[in-house]
Amino acid sequence: MGDARFDAVYRSHAPIVQRRARAMLGSDADAWEVVQDVFMSFYECPGQFEGRSQLSSYLYAATTNACLTRIRNRKTRARLLDRRGSEAPAPQPFMPLDPEALALLHDLLRRLPEPLAAVALYYYIDDLTHDEIARLVGCSRKHVGNLLERVVAATRTLEVSC
Repeated sequence: MGDARFDAVYRSHAPIVQRRARAMLGSDADAWEVVQDVFMSFYECPGQFEGRSQLSSYLYAATTNACLTRIRNRKTRARLLDRRGSEAPAPQPFMPLDPEALALLHDLLRRLPEPLAAVALYYYIDDLTHDEIARLVGCSRKHVGNLLERVVAATRTLEVSC
């Protein structure tokens, strides 16, 4: 991909990637770092987008994975967990989470295996259907259902730190 084409892709998709990252991370600064990470990875290895789906779907999944990695590796995780209460309100789809709910969500996502964390985000936060998730993840609708059952089982066994 040439530089002019990459610039056009960046200009048209960076705001979408930033909004997705901001919704997951709760911070503009962290979100813009994710935008840089996602697009640098795409620039350095454009072949990772195989064209089996729309570019926006690929970037959506890449952003989700980059945010999950950032959540798991965040050095400030302990500080955020210390500030939140023992219970957080249940998040509503497409509504920004308050800092306490976001910290609880980060704690749970950090502990889930990568495929389960991604599917949980797509289903419970993004309110996507099993079919939509299957297309994003690259599996069958039935497998999405199985993964969601594993998410529920895993969250029951996780002890939430307070």
